[in-house]
Amino acid sequence: MSAKPLTTKNTLILIWNVINFIRKLVLNLVFFPLFFLLLIVFVVALFSNDEVKVDDGSALVLNLAGRLVDQKQEIDPIDALMKQRQGRDANGELLLNDVLYTIDSAANDKRISALVLDLADLAPGGITKLQTIGHHLEQFKKSGKPVIAIGNYYNQYQYLLATYADTIYLNPQGMVTVEGLSSYRQFYKSALDKLKVNTHVFRVGTYKSAVEPFIRDDMSDAAKEANSALLSDIWNVYTTTAAKNRGIQPADFGLDAEHYMTALNAADDRSAVMAVNMKWVDQLATAEQFRQAMIKLVGKASKGHSFKQVDYYDYAALMAPAPTIISHDAVGIVVAKGNILNGNQPAGAIGGDSTSALLRKARFDNKIKAVVLRVDSPGGSAFASEQIRQEVLALKAAGKPVVVSMSSLAASGGYWISASADYIYANPATLTGSIGIFGMLTTFEDSLAALGIHTDGVATSDWSTLSVTRPLSDGVKEVIQRNIERGYLDFISLVAKERHMTLEQVDKIAQGRVWSGVKAKELGLVDDLGDEDAAVSKAAELAGLSNYDTRVIEKELTPEQLFMQKLLTNVAAWVPAGIAHTSAAQQLLGQLTSIAEEFASFDDPNHVYLYCDSCSY
Repeated sequence: MSAKPLTTKNTLILIWNVINFIRKLVLNLVFFPLFFLLLIVFVVALFSNDEVKVDDGSALVLNLAGRLVDQKQEIDPIDALMKQRQGRDANGELLLNDVLYTIDSAANDKRISALVLDLADLAPGGITKLQTIGHHLEQFKKSGKPVIAIGNYYNQYQYLLATYADTIYLNPQGMVTVEGLSSYRQFYKSALDKLKVNTHVFRVGTYKSAVEPFIRDDMSDAAKEANSALLSDIWNVYTTTAAKNRGIQPADFGLDAEHYMTALNAADDRSAVMAVNMKWVDQLATAEQFRQAMIKLVGKASKGHSFKQVDYYDYAALMAPAPTIISHDAVGIVVAKGNILNGNQPAGAIGGDSTSALLRKARFDNKIKAVVLRVDSPGGSAFASEQIRQEVLALKAAGKPVVVSMSSLAASGGYWISASADYIYANPATLTGSIGIFGMLTTFEDSLAALGIHTDGVATSDWSTLSVTRPLSDGVKEVIQRNIERGYLDFISLVAKERHMTLEQVDKIAQGRVWSGVKAKELGLVDDLGDEDAAVSKAAELAGLSNYDTRVIEKELTPEQLFMQKLLTNVAAWVPAGIAHTSAAQQLLGQLTSIAEEFASFDDPNHVYLYCDSCSY
């Protein structure tokens, strides 16, 4: 009996399983000696009753750390415990809605007199999420309370959020870097040729550049054209927003080398002084000068030497809303965040079965009268994307309107699951479109032959011979390409039907090209520009609701999981700090497992993908 051929997917899964086993082994070896210590910590934590106190007139310090997301990834409870002990985790995740709720709570809290933006640990991310926070900061300022930003250094993402402040402070030795946007990637064709690896690509779409690294050594002219136009649109959103907030011109950002040198010369080569001269910031201040300025503004803390303040994480935990029973009709919110995969997937990923189940749950809930589908995805499996879209259609057939709220990206498969909604909102800087399709198979018969390894045998059909160790026949290639072309026709036909356009009109703006939210509205791919709040209001309007609640539809935790969640939250503060640190080797292992897991997870049964791999900025 012959051995089962080792496919690309099986190879990647094998690699992932080995790495994951090593990861768990290392963690267990480290964790076991600490078991009894954690047990003692747990008992102490159960009887502890530390309470966050907010003095009247305090400043809320919005010391955000990590990456802003619409939905957090599901992680191991022990990993969560360790990360919680670290506090501000620059490699962690921040739930966008938690940040918005906390800002809104502070605006209505008489104990809070100001808000301080400390963004040193905020990771780069989608401009759309920063703008959403900015809109809530603007509402906060309407309460008459100032917003102040402080930083030793601002990268361009941190800086965009800082521009919503009334006053921006910068350390005299610091700087602001607003360098613009770029799109570069590695290309592997020559390397694959040297390794005698054969990559068989099947695609439709002039701009569907996801496979270019495997078939070229440089970016095609079509991809350069599309990417250049896209980056120009997104950069225009950035500079227009920042300039409006600062009362200057968009051209004052993203200076070329000549103009940058002119500005630096005028500041005697001091980057911080240049930032003041350019009106990027308002004032230079050391940590001590800022402390004195804030004491003058809000008063001195009852303990210590700093100003009256409360940390974002403490305040968010204090103000977090308690679960309530919905008494009114509601708009349900289903988050579709991450790559679109088949089957049941954890939070932070989109599953054909699991995300469909959430939509189905909303459909059978009599209190849910409309649904907002919050999409933040570059796509993935074509089959899973269609599963989810079918549930959107079922919701509509049940008389429940569906409104899509596009976050940072809703491209390719992310657009597929959005297309059939009653109404689509995008943010100006959303990446969307990428209406195209591709398939790719890699074979290693020439690589193996160079090593003296050959594959031979008999089969009943061309399809039973498919293997990474054998070449693809011309007939098989033709069939696969025909299926890809059929898939592209299905895609543009879907868009044409749902967006009330002709096939020719859609084909002209499709071809795998990615568009900004602003351009997508002009082209008719979305209905309007707006954030999740606008989408919720529209869903309520379409359902005829005037008095309504909102409810996030998510997988329910078991009583045991709820208990563990509460337990680990209490224990986190008592875990010795040294336990939370990981070695460089563990960090590297984590990176490797992440890469292997991502590649191994692509699991469309037909090997057909609606995916935008270049959807980042």
